[in-house]
Amino acid sequence: MRGRVGVVIVSYNVRLYLQRCLSALFSCAAAEGIELVVCVVDNGSSDGSAQMVAQMFPHAVLLANACNRGFSAATNQGIKLVAADDGAQVDAVLLLNPDAELQPGVLPLLLSDMRERSRAAVIGPGLRYATGQLQHSAFRFPGLWQIALEFFCPHPLLLESWLNGRYPVQERSLEPFECDHPLGAAMLVRPSALMEVGPLDEAFFIYCEEVDWCWRAKRLGWQVWSDPRAVVVHHAAKSTSQQRGRTLVALWRSRYQLVDKHRSAAFGLLAHALIRVGAWRHMHMAYRAGDRQAATALEEIASLRWPVDRRGNRSHL
Repeated sequence: MRGRVGVVIVSYNVRLYLQRCLSALFSCAAAEGIELVVCVVDNGSSDGSAQMVAQMFPHAVLLANACNRGFSAATNQGIKLVAADDGAQVDAVLLLNPDAELQPGVLPLLLSDMRERSRAAVIGPGLRYATGQLQHSAFRFPGLWQIALEFFCPHPLLLESWLNGRYPVQERSLEPFECDHPLGAAMLVRPSALMEVGPLDEAFFIYCEEVDWCWRAKRLGWQVWSDPRAVVVHHAAKSTSQQRGRTLVALWRSRYQLVDKHRSAAFGLLAHALIRVGAWRHMHMAYRAGDRQAATALEEIASLRWPVDRRGNRSHL
């Protein structure tokens, strides 16, 4: 199914994965007759990513930031460019991580899904690791059970259950299903929903920005869908793993921000108590295991105040 898709890729020091991402994207689109408007926003990489894009993919628009502006702010930069594109209309906007590789047929499937579901703001694909193993790609909005299981899980099977926000049966099916939010590694967004819901909240420097956006969309009556038939290989955390301790702290800061923005004060206080106790517990475990980097990060997480300063992530990465 033909169409015109704006694509936004935010990259930070993952040159080789970005090259593979762009190669797969352009190859699939050419084979499937889909016109692309691609914008790569480089967040101050030092590994030659921007130069590689300019040399190898001249059809992509490159926005090279002098510093790391954060994922949300950089994504908004790209959306403004591809959704406008000199006034021309795009059928959808694909937000794609640089460590994600589209497989053949993904774009036609997602575009078809969106055309068949007039209230779908977002369609997320099914994700696979490079080994072919399933990666969870759709989730329920975070609740207290998910926080508790992250720190106090009595049995591994519970991590795959609805208590942990999973859709395990649906993700292995061959039918699209409605969910609360997809993983932000790849998601096709309807332009009219973008106009109504607004841009990503730039207070989320990294992590949880897609959860917040889907929460806002659903409150306005939009739907969020996942299609496990559309397969994207996601190499997972290739940017964030470069600063493991800092990104762990940033993750929990963003989760605090999400709770503060979308849950009640009582929920927030309970979540804060769970996180503090759990982080202290895991901090001592990390010290005993000799993992000082993790222990230091967990100590900082345990010390976070509630409500957390929404500007705090920016100073940590």
